[in-house]
Amino acid sequence: MLLTLITGALILLLTWDFARKRSRVAAFQKSKIPGPISIPILGCGLQALHLGAENIIPWVGEKFDEYGKTFRFWILGESLIYTKDLKYFETILSSTTLLEKGQLYKYLRPFLNDGLLVSTGRKWHARRKIFTHAFHFKVLEHYVEIMDRNSAIMVENLRTVADGKTALDMLKYVSLAALDVITEAAMGVQVNAQNDPDFPYIKALKSVVYIQPDRMFKFSQRYDWLFPLVAPFLHRRLLNEIRVMHEFTDKVIRERRETVERAKADGTYRPLSLGDAEIGRKSQMALLDILLQSTIDNQPLNDADIREEVDTFMFEGDDTTSSGVSHALYAIARHPKVQERIYEEVLQVLGRDPSAPVTQSQLNDLKYLECVIKETMRLYPPVPAVGRHTHKDLQIGNKTIPANTSIYLVMYFAHRDPDYFPDPLSFKPERFLDGEGESHEIFAYVPFSAGPKNCIGQKFAILEMKALISKVLRHYELLPLGEQLKPMLNFILRSVTGMNVGLRPRKS
Repeated sequence: MLLTLITGALILLLTWDFARKRSRVAAFQKSKIPGPISIPILGCGLQALHLGAENIIPWVGEKFDEYGKTFRFWILGESLIYTKDLKYFETILSSTTLLEKGQLYKYLRPFLNDGLLVSTGRKWHARRKIFTHAFHFKVLEHYVEIMDRNSAIMVENLRTVADGKTALDMLKYVSLAALDVITEAAMGVQVNAQNDPDFPYIKALKSVVYIQPDRMFKFSQRYDWLFPLVAPFLHRRLLNEIRVMHEFTDKVIRERRETVERAKADGTYRPLSLGDAEIGRKSQMALLDILLQSTIDNQPLNDADIREEVDTFMFEGDDTTSSGVSHALYAIARHPKVQERIYEEVLQVLGRDPSAPVTQSQLNDLKYLECVIKETMRLYPPVPAVGRHTHKDLQIGNKTIPANTSIYLVMYFAHRDPDYFPDPLSFKPERFLDGEGESHEIFAYVPFSAGPKNCIGQKFAILEMKALISKVLRHYELLPLGEQLKPMLNFILRSVTGMNVGLRPRKS
């Protein structure tokens, strides 16, 4: 009896899979979108069994070499497109309706819930308007002070290992500094990650952002129904880490809300106005304060609404910046003429006292350093790919993408395409000096994505990267020590071998 039920279920599953896939296969065949051979149920899954976070980038590169700038892939019912073709970039990123994220973003939902990164529709639009005021230039000035102060802690912690001989994985130090910056900017609290990396919230955040993306490339853990069965201990650990994160954020929100309520009671509370003058007076506010004082349709955000946006800001503002800064330091260490030119600019703009505080205006004047950051993000985009999901057939040129397909725009390879960037593998910051040598294709260079869902915090990110990199260069000469990069995808671009440099203290 049991065998009959299992056989019947298997036949139904095969029939369902065949019927569902047949229409998609027909659509792909009509459009002539190539890809690996697919088998029933597993799709191309057998080819993916060997993949891990450290292999996915070279594997995608091999498929581009084999199939051209766009290829399709099926795995257990998921229909995927990978592309580095600018026709796809322009159509998808500029769309005001194609805003739903690709299926892989589901791994972010357990700890981000429905925050700005993954939300769509009216909710996304209303929250996006609130966030624009969090990144007003008058508010950014306050954030610069936070960036500068925590950069100073980082360079001081580096002093004990800056012997000019030891290779250091800079991500270890940069990540903790970035976490200190983003926690204070987002929540208005200082967790002192650089001096107390074992703080529970910090450990939980770092754990979650490694566990979840690693599941994407492990066949047995990829599906939520299967994950607790095949990895029960890891599943329980993930749930516990998310609980620790949410409890900490909830506590901070609750305490800040109580402060607002007391201010209302004693008559000192003034609701947030969206005028420039009012934002200027409230420039000391963290993102949390702005969310607490904001309304949608005259209704304040509840604690759950606020938590998902604060958690989103924490996720997007920590690892992305850490990746960008660490890759930049790695590249600068291996290009001495670039390093020399940055240092000369830093002395000219910031002065010779390495401990002197910096301002937003000064950071904005570091034009060549900005070119270095842009070139770093061309070769090593912190977010190597972005995804969208279409529920309807999508026409792009003479191609028809079938409904219920996730489309991944792979910036890592688009940014390295010689059709858009001459000598693409060379590190040439001059490409971005007054547009000289820069690709004229508007969607050829999109490290912060583009269109309606572009990164709203990109000005914050560039300022923070400038603050951290310039502070390191004011104190240390970077040396090309340690292993070469080996790219690894973990939501964010990392390196299996670390992002290694040596540090030699500069003479006073």
